[in-house]
Amino acid sequence: MSNLSKRSTIYFEPDIHQALRMKSASSHLSISELVDEAVRLLMSEDQEDLAAVSDRVEEKEISYEALLNDLKSNGKI
Repeated sequence: MSNLSKRSTIYFEPDIHQALRMKSASSHLSISELVDEAVRLLMSEDQEDLAAVSDRVEEKEISYEALLNDLKSNGKI
């Protein structure tokens, strides 16, 4: 096992748990390592999303109604 040091109890639906056990066996990684990797990927995606929002903070805001009106006036809907 890797050097994971904190413990948590996680509950899975039976089908998900079975798939995770099969993935664990075929990849020679523990379920803990697979879950840790999945959480890290999720957090990395969140970081990318937050950076994208930060990069766009100066963009002009437009309401949903204004967007629909613009699309209609340009023949897109």
